[in-house]
Amino acid sequence: MLLAKVTGNVVATQKDPTLVGHKLLLIRYLNLDGTPQGDEDTVVIDLCGAGIGDTVLIVDEGDAVQQILGHANSPVNKMIIAIVDHYDIP
Repeated sequence: MLLAKVTGNVVATQKDPTLVGHKLLLIRYLNLDGTPQGDEDTVVIDLCGAGIGDTVLIVDEGDAVQQILGHANSPVNKMIIAIVDHYDIP
C-alpha cells in the first residue's frame, strides 16, 4: 500500500463495462513526510468516496485490485482502498 493525495477527477462517459458505476480520480504519490513523489499524476479507481485534497491509501497490485472488484479481466491495477484521517511517523 502507498500514500497518495487526490489531485483531480477523471470524467469518462465511455469506459470498460467493469468500471461502470465507479469513480476515477487522479492521485499523486506521497513520501512519508507528506511531500509529493515526483510531479506525475496517476489515474486510479475509487471505492471509498475520496475527493480532491484527501490523503488516501492506494493498492497497486493488479491481481489484488481485480480480486477486490470481482472481475478477473478488469483493466484496473490501482485502487483507492482507504481515506487517511491521520498518520504518525515514528
